[in-house]
Amino acid sequence: MGLFNFLLGRSRRLIKRKDSDAGEAASILPGRALEEIRSSLYNELRTSEGAKRQQQRFCGPVVAMSFNFMVAVGIILGNKLVMGRVGFNFPIFLTLIHYTTAWILLAVFRAFSMLPVSPPSKSTPFSSLFALGAVMAFASGLANTSLKHNSVGFYQMAKIAVTPTIVTAEFILFRKIISFSKVVALIVVSFGVAIATVTDLEFNLFGACVAIAWIVPSAINKILWSNLQQQGNWTALALMWKTTPVTIFFLVALMPWLDPPGVLSFKWDATNGTAILISALLGFLLQWSGALALGATSATSHVVLGQFKTCVILLGGYLLFDSDPGLVSIIGAVLALCGMSVYTSLNLKGTGEKGSTLLPSQNLPPLKPKSIEDEEKPVAEDNSNAV
Repeated sequence: MGLFNFLLGRSRRLIKRKDSDAGEAASILPGRALEEIRSSLYNELRTSEGAKRQQQRFCGPVVAMSFNFMVAVGIILGNKLVMGRVGFNFPIFLTLIHYTTAWILLAVFRAFSMLPVSPPSKSTPFSSLFALGAVMAFASGLANTSLKHNSVGFYQMAKIAVTPTIVTAEFILFRKIISFSKVVALIVVSFGVAIATVTDLEFNLFGACVAIAWIVPSAINKILWSNLQQQGNWTALALMWKTTPVTIFFLVALMPWLDPPGVLSFKWDATNGTAILISALLGFLLQWSGALALGATSATSHVVLGQFKTCVILLGGYLLFDSDPGLVSIIGAVLALCGMSVYTSLNLKGTGEKGSTLLPSQNLPPLKPKSIEDEEKPVAEDNSNAV
């Protein structure tokens, strides 16, 4: 009887030890799985390649262009409020406030580790980043100055001229050739926008010089933004962080030449300051959304998006607010929208054909031969790695 009790107690101790070992193994497996998930997320968010994949995943062409469209409409209203009712007639200094606010927000993102990591410095020369920052200062500053000193018709003519400039510049710089059908669609778009918006061509020598000087920087700015994101592992926010200080420097240099005197004597009260701050926040969103759209599509598509915005505003005012732009303007806007639809369908068709061509060779990961060590791993460890 004593021997039986001894054996029974020993068997109970062995069962308890096995249960405790199993419990320890069960508690280790979730911890290991969480550690692997944490390291995977770190690799996705704290490397330039992973951050680029996340941007492409969540900000595709439709999302990016819709975001840019909504913000662009909002900043038009915001700038009209600032330059109209508030009377802040300093376009270069307003642009400087926009980019300074954007740089402060990016610094806050960086402090909280929310800013995507930039690619290694060897992958992109500093001259490219410096050129983008400088061109961006001229493109943004001259755009606001042109809008102030020119009539709406002359300003729209300058915007239309950006499209052929981009096509020519991309051919010269990258030997990029677009199809004949896309050229016809772009001609229809430009012609329709010209009919819809160019109702007055009041000539101003200074304004004309500013508008002409704005065309080339605007085209090069869009090309560089699109090329650096698509060719390298740059995200929109990381590229903004690197180029915004250069843009601020050149805007400060442009202020004495293009802004009128008297910025210090402006009435800086709470109402005016709030309106300017709202415009600055919208300016940051516009820069970010524009960079996302350029990274997801192309420079030409981004220009077409801007012309689409103009036509939608014109037709929306006619349909919703009983404004009367005239029959010729309405016909021009409809013609431009038809051209944009054809251009968009051609782009989608080309993207689909390119994706189907690259699918067998690039999208499928290479098969990794299974080693002997992998075959000898226990089943529990394989399951934890899969998680």
